[in-house]
Amino acid sequence: MKTSTLLKRFIPYYKKYKHILILDLICAGLTSVCELVLPVVMRDLTNMATDNLAALTISYVLKLGMMYLGLRLLDGAANYYMAGMGHVMGTYIETDMRRDAYAHLQKLSNTYYNNTKVGQIMGRITNDLFDVTEFAHHCPEEFFIAALKAGFSFAILFGVSPLLTLLIFLCLPLMFFVCLKLSRKQKQAFRDQRQQIGELNARIEDSLLGQRVVKAFTNEEKENQKFEEDNVKFLGIKKRSYSIMATFSTTIRLFDGLMYLVVIVAGGTLLTKGMITAGDLVAYTMYVSTMITTIRRIIEFAEQFQRGMTGIERFLEIMDSEIEIFDEPDAVEMPVPKGEVVFENVSFEYSDDHNEVLRNVSLKIHAGEKLALVGPSGGGKTTLCNLIPRFYDVTDGKIMIDGEDIRKYKLKSLRSNIGIVQQDVYLFSGTVRENILYGKLDATDEEMIEAAKKAEAHEFIMNLKDGYDTYVGERGVKLSGGQKQRISIARVFLKNPAILILDEATSALDNESEAAIVKSLDKLSEGRTTLTIAHRLSSIQNSDRVLELTEDGIHEKNELLIKNRKIRGKNK
Repeated sequence: MKTSTLLKRFIPYYKKYKHILILDLICAGLTSVCELVLPVVMRDLTNMATDNLAALTISYVLKLGMMYLGLRLLDGAANYYMAGMGHVMGTYIETDMRRDAYAHLQKLSNTYYNNTKVGQIMGRITNDLFDVTEFAHHCPEEFFIAALKAGFSFAILFGVSPLLTLLIFLCLPLMFFVCLKLSRKQKQAFRDQRQQIGELNARIEDSLLGQRVVKAFTNEEKENQKFEEDNVKFLGIKKRSYSIMATFSTTIRLFDGLMYLVVIVAGGTLLTKGMITAGDLVAYTMYVSTMITTIRRIIEFAEQFQRGMTGIERFLEIMDSEIEIFDEPDAVEMPVPKGEVVFENVSFEYSDDHNEVLRNVSLKIHAGEKLALVGPSGGGKTTLCNLIPRFYDVTDGKIMIDGEDIRKYKLKSLRSNIGIVQQDVYLFSGTVRENILYGKLDATDEEMIEAAKKAEAHEFIMNLKDGYDTYVGERGVKLSGGQKQRISIARVFLKNPAILILDEATSALDNESEAAIVKSLDKLSEGRTTLTIAHRLSSIQNSDRVLELTEDGIHEKNELLIKNRKIRGKNK
């Protein structure tokens, strides 16, 4: 992405903080005054000392000293504001960008997360935006100071000696051309660096989250090997970045020496011919030094500039990710549904690989009906269920609830009326209480406890160390599979949806845990339209109807119910 495009999209973030920015630039101008005034003072002192020593009195020197002291105090106050509020402004902008990125990530579909590593996302909204903080503060400040010093220095120098000034400034175009070439290489190096650190983060996250599997299969050495490969690759990229930085720095120093050489040779020649005074040469040397320092500062800032550009670019890659699932312009709030769900010639394929999962599926689930869906793994059962809350949108056909296309309703209101219990339960790092209340954030303790009782979870929760305030660990690692599942069921009880989806909710449980969970699920499904995906007969024993989903479509499979009920009758 072009730098101009990146800046164009970044600059609007300054709008909220323009008053801080304006004052920061004023302070930046004030900090430049001392450096710009000092050469003039030294020229006057030198000229008076060589031409009219009698006029150089203690009183005059003290006046100059007091004036310069006042300027230094002003410089200190201005610098304090720049270093403090300037960085605060950068932090504000970073915070706004991170907020925008996170809000956008919440709107992206499952497809995006299926194809993007979490480590890469984390790197973009943390490390990358840290660089943006420094960039947001220093970029306008550095360029403003540079323009001010360069313009003022050029005017003074040209007044002293036009010829010498032109010789000096002839070096600048070549200097900027070379540095521009090197800065482009820097930008690519920083981009590669950010990309690889994202990969490294993803590798670490994957390995640490799967550490139980690693230990179970004694594959620590393999994980170390994979980590080392990514770590060494990152090392190589950083070495290349530092090599470019070294070339950059050396180039700047060589051009500095060239400009000082011009001052020594050309300035000395003009001095010997009486074309400039000694004071003029002193002032000239100091202004050249100021100008060179400014140019060096700007060029060295190019590293930070490129880091900032890389951070902005990676941020915009998130912001430019297409929102596939969104509210239609005329979408309305969904009333509490009766619960009739109809699939009408529904086809679906994933947008990233165009793998067709469903083709012309038609299905009607009556309000309050308990429907079981069976079929081979990979046949599209979970996908079909994910279409109802619009985790994905149908490729063709439509899905209706109570006779209305689900795309008519706002996403939030649609999903608030649908409850999902999955095989792979996700609990947030926090307490049992916080995880149950996720189903209804404003629920009372009484409502929460009642939901837990219905889910057959209250008893085991009270036996935990801190009851409902027990910390469950990351992803609920401190709880058993059955305990996590019952908490997830309590969460759905608290939500109290009209439509319920049970996605192989008991397939990973032992027989004892399964019996308790099935009992909880039976309570949960009472009075609700329930769609159950199952492999075990025990999961569908209370279903009204069983359908099998295959490549050939949907078929009635009610003989499974008959078989299951016969088995239950014999066991009684």
